[in-house]
Amino acid sequence: MADRALQNVKGFLFDLDGVFHVGSSIVPGAVETIEYLRFNNIPYRFTTNTSTRSRESLQRKLNGIGVPLRGEEIISSPYAAVLYLRQRSNPRCCFVLADDVRSDFAEFESDEVNPEAIVLGDVGDKWNYDLLNRLFGMMMNGAELIALHKGRYWQVEDGLRMDIGAFVAGLEYVTGKQATIIGKPSRSFFELALQELGLPAEDVAMIGDDIISDVGGAQDAGLKGILVKTGKYRPDVVSHSPVTPDLILDSIGKLPHYM
Repeated sequence: MADRALQNVKGFLFDLDGVFHVGSSIVPGAVETIEYLRFNNIPYRFTTNTSTRSRESLQRKLNGIGVPLRGEEIISSPYAAVLYLRQRSNPRCCFVLADDVRSDFAEFESDEVNPEAIVLGDVGDKWNYDLLNRLFGMMMNGAELIALHKGRYWQVEDGLRMDIGAFVAGLEYVTGKQATIIGKPSRSFFELALQELGLPAEDVAMIGDDIISDVGGAQDAGLKGILVKTGKYRPDVVSHSPVTPDLILDSIGKLPHYM
């Protein structure tokens, strides 16, 4: 049965982790939802703040666990950062990124001593005080901090994990400078996704498991924001959030029933 929140929706943006899969487990009904969208020629893109994998690597991983997405359907924060750096006339960069992602930035000059910009993603267990202090020094010398996102936490199979937003916020605090945030909930990220989709904001709904980055960010950019009760969803977080979703779904597998 069609829901009023989806009445004028002609296309979708989807988060991936926590919506279509959690770790290596596919959310029930996720594949069928993709098949439904393709069969009915409904345009969509996957938008992700995942900063540890290139688009090609992310496609391989998700295809490997059974999510049938295509590389050109993925709009990742590293991909958006490449477009941003091109607009900035290719500055010299210090890349604080997972090895798999660095290949996406091969066209840009690397400078580990006196960069014009720092491109910051998740580097796992390489986070330490020495690294943060080095980045602090670069920022104090004038380097722009370009964060692939500012996420608080994400869901893995055995619980929640802290995300890089804490490090971004810490660097902003000690330097007194604001980072350029590339991924969700950045308005520019949603505008890029809409360009790829070829639809105006009022015709698109964003579906995710993060009420702030996915739902709130989408609504601020003029899209509808839909929350799923999978991944990092927590009822207490929703009840205390200033963001009100346009619709809440038990899971992405339920989407076709509302259209």
